Formats: sequence, C-alpha cells, structure tokens
Amino acid sequence: MNQYCAREENQIGIEEMNPTFLFTWKGTRTAEEEPYHCHDITELAFVMSGTGKYRIEGQIYEISEGDLLIFKPGVHHQALYVPEAEVPATEFFVGFCDVQLAGREPGDVPLPGGGYILHTGGELRQRIFRICSSMEAESTVCWQGRYHMLKAYLMQLLLLILKEQAQLPESMKGYSFESVNKKYVVEQIISYFEDHYHEKISLDTIAENMYLSPFYISKIFKSETGDTPIRHLIHIRLEKARELLVQEKDMSIQEVAAAVGYDDAYHFSKLFKKYYGQSPSRVRKDNN
Repeated sequence: MNQYCAREENQIGIEEMNPTFLFTWKGTRTAEEEPYHCHDITELAFVMSGTGKYRIEGQIYEISEGDLLIFKPGVHHQALYVPEAEVPATEFFVGFCDVQLAGREPGDVPLPGGGYILHTGGELRQRIFRICSSMEAESTVCWQGRYHMLKAYLMQLLLLILKEQAQLPESMKGYSFESVNKKYVVEQIISYFEDHYHEKISLDTIAENMYLSPFYISKIFKSETGDTPIRHLIHIRLEKARELLVQEKDMSIQEVAAAVGYDDAYHFSKLFKKYYGQSPSRVRKDNN
C-alpha cells in the first residue's frame, strides 16, 4: 500500500464497516412529517428531485435536489411540508445501524464540513442517484440475496461519503468538476436526440437511462443551452423533416412525419408550420 493510500485510510478512520441494513423508503413530500422526533438508528436521506425544508435540532434548513442528509441516533428532525414549492421534494431514505467509526459515537457518519446536510453536485450526485435508484429497484425483488445486495449498496453510499472527507491532493484543487459534468450530460442528451429522433422519446426515459432525475436534466439543459430538452428535440426533428421534404420527393407528408418520430401527421404539420411559418406541403412545393 502506498503512503498516500495509507494516509487516506487514516483520515477516513474506518474501524468497522459492517452496517446492518434496515429499510428503504421513497416518497414525495405532500404533507408535514410526524411530529419532531429522533431515532436510535442512523437515517440517511437523499433528495432526488424538488425542494423542501427540514427542522433539525431546532433550526430550519432548506433542501433541494442533490442534497444528502444524515441523522445519527438522537438527532431530532422533522420534514416540513412546503406548499409554495414548485416541485415538492422527493426523497429516498435508508435506515441502518451498527456502524462504528474510529473516534466517533456509534452510528455517527460525519459529513464533509460537519453539519447535517451535504450539497452534492457533478459526478458525486450522479453516483449517489444511481445507487439510490438501484436500491429502490432491489427493494421490490424478493429473493434470497436481496438483503446482501441492499447492504452492499449501503456500504457504497457510506464509503462515498467518507471518501469526501479525505483531502484532495494539491494538484487536483481548483478544478470545477460540476460544470464539466453538466456540459458532458447535455452533450450526451443532444447526441442521443441526434441518433434517436425518429423514436418515441420522453424526458423520463432519458432520465432513467442517465440515472438522473427529469427535474435535474431539465434544469442543467436549460442552464447550458437556454432551451428545454423537449424543444431542442422538436427543433432536431423538424430540421430533419425539412431535409426529407426537399430531398425525398416520393415520401408523403405522413411518411415524413413518421420518419421523424410523429405518428400524427396533423400534429406534425401544425408544429412544422408554427416553426417555419409554412406548411410541409408548401415547403416541398417551393423547393421543386
């Protein structure tokens, strides 16, 4: 083991990593949680989409997509209902016990910088989202190895959190990983549109394939391009349709519509005219 790895292990301070997995739960906050309370177990919550608020040890904290919260035994907390939230928080919870880190109280998993909330972004956010999604799927399957799979995912989550505690080498400081990842995600979405524009595409399908939430995808796509993913897809489809109308004279309007992902030729024609100011048949006639 090299010296850097040895130092990293000492920083993390793992004495025993053998948690007992207890439960998972996923839900959207549409009402205030049960009264202010605490547990004798450790509870981890990841905000998969939306925004909300928590009361933790007497203080109010705002939460949003990508936030990870950890409540060690004895920490009083309460999820609050926020009726004015544009998108209510959808959270994924994991309950566990029997975690002991060197120099910490039983069940205490510290977050970088202390406190109760870790604001994640970039690759870390994507990895946590993928693990939570995998745990959710595994929870619905009844088979002999289910518990061990869920425990393995839990250990991945805990190790990712503890890894964040380790200091980055000086050579890696100053890089903005989140902005790079946002650009990469948007490039991947556009590339997918270019290759699959003729198929049925929904934001939910894209989000599922990329292990991200639809809300997050829409947000970063708009911030990077100034447009929504669906409007960008429509733009690609109509550009392709215009090429077909001009180049493939034997194709009917219905066939052109189907070739770019529209089953309804009437709906396609309305979109086309709104975008170009001319009907598909007019564009074809003008380019004869």
